[in-house]
Amino acid sequence: MADFYQTGIVATLHRLRHKDFDRLQRDMNQFAEQSRVGLVLPALYSEFETPSMAQIVSELRQVKFIREIVLVLARADAQQYQRAYSFFKDFPYPVTFLWVDSPRVQALIGKLNENRLSPGDDGKGRSCWLAYGYLLAKGNIDVIALHDCDILNYDREFVARLCYPIVNTNFGFEFCKGFYARVSDRMQGRVTRLFMTPVVRAMESLAVGNPFLRFIDSFRYPLAGEFAMRSSLARMNRIPGDWGLEVGVLAEVFRNRATSRVCQVDLADNYDHKHQILSEDDPTKGLRRMSTDIAKSLFRTLGGEGVVFTKEHFRTLQTRYVRIAEDMIARYYADAMLNGLQFDRDSEEHTVHVFAQSLRDAAESYMGDPLGTSLIPNWARVLSALPEFGNELADAIRADHQSVATPDNS
Repeated sequence: MADFYQTGIVATLHRLRHKDFDRLQRDMNQFAEQSRVGLVLPALYSEFETPSMAQIVSELRQVKFIREIVLVLARADAQQYQRAYSFFKDFPYPVTFLWVDSPRVQALIGKLNENRLSPGDDGKGRSCWLAYGYLLAKGNIDVIALHDCDILNYDREFVARLCYPIVNTNFGFEFCKGFYARVSDRMQGRVTRLFMTPVVRAMESLAVGNPFLRFIDSFRYPLAGEFAMRSSLARMNRIPGDWGLEVGVLAEVFRNRATSRVCQVDLADNYDHKHQILSEDDPTKGLRRMSTDIAKSLFRTLGGEGVVFTKEHFRTLQTRYVRIAEDMIARYYADAMLNGLQFDRDSEEHTVHVFAQSLRDAAESYMGDPLGTSLIPNWARVLSALPEFGNELADAIRADHQSVATPDNS
């Protein structure tokens, strides 16, 4: 059941009516005449071998308000590029393929490194950042939206709801974050439920009234990978290159825009995508690595806000986190039982134990190197240092298309 309750300091736009896409698309077609929309799709080639990509492409064919799609293809060879490109044959509007692994794009990444403008390691952060740079260089997009390519129950209303709060300039929003329920026969979203929310609330015990923590805790699903923003904000935002991407993006939005310019929108009744392994024995993989990177991003953001952390603070934080997370498990258990869902309480408790280890690892990393890995520079800085870089990236994308995706070379 939908609600219209407003929580925290971020405006919440709810899903109060269903089967309303025709009206929504009419409005979007009108608004998009003045606020041109570009959609960024970061994708691994492996996602083209799943049902989710076929579903996403089928639904996007029916969307009329998008001006251009930029699909950032990673971990693909030339033959895989060709196959991925074929998914968008005869598409009703432009689709640009940015092939991260191509020699041309890799040479440009090398050029950035040579000029102390590192775009980070291979990953979603770098892929998104490259796509932003391409769209900003073209200069014909006003709103940039982004969502993942592993959404199993995707429909075209998803992207319309994501973009609507930004393209409707009467609202005055410049950044919109998506949220949704993640439920199958059990509750999903372990990192949000069992790590992100309790650790933020535990941190509030150390930094009472901190405005950034209040901002983060206002989001119903802060780790959602779907958001839309005005292109002017995309030009100013820096991006983390690790699993802290979503938290880092929110930190940059908090830094660069007033909270009155930020909103979150209910995208779907339910959301299903691929699930990461916990990886309890290997801190470099899965949810273990994700939770560590998220914690480090939080620590560095709060450090930048003037919050002081000591070993004693981190000991208290770990203890407080476990207490809050255990209390929340009791709430989730009651919620699951009321709704007839499966609930493995032992597994939930074990996951909290693993996340507590992640929190400890992140604290040790932060104490050893408070600055950590630098954020990817924003495009304002890159284009100031290398004014032609955007055009060079566009040229590389066109050359890759001509040499790999054309029928004569298929």
